[in-house]
Amino acid sequence: MKEKKQLKVTWVRSAIGYNKNQMKIIEALGFKKLNQTRILPDNEAIRGSLHHVAHLVEVVEE
Repeated sequence: MKEKKQLKVTWVRSAIGYNKNQMKIIEALGFKKLNQTRILPDNEAIRGSLHHVAHLVEVVEE
């Protein structure tokens, strides 16, 4: 079977002082607190969202 790829995403920098839409993207990705880590599916929609907030998160491919 084909193994589904996942992304390990950690929110490392506050969105205060940045565009409000970037905070909405962080919330849409499921983050509640700073330094929280989420395992997200690796697809184009997630990668597009991460592209907009790349300066606020760290991404590791699993």
